[in-house]
Amino acid sequence: MNITKDMTIAEILKHQPNAAVILMQFGMGCIGCPSSQSETLAEAALVHNMDADAILVKLNEGRT
Repeated sequence: MNITKDMTIAEILKHQPNAAVILMQFGMGCIGCPSSQSETLAEAALVHNMDADAILVKLNEGRT
């Protein structure tokens, strides 16, 4: 399953075991944030002023 920008952080963490490490490498502390249940990757990147596309590439490269 490919990760998309429209997936919530919670969905990404569920489907991608390495996602927490990858998100932390980008400086996103979304793992424990209550917003992760409803916030999409695109929204989280916007809030943190990060490039969602760059994060998305790494998340999909890290798929198992």
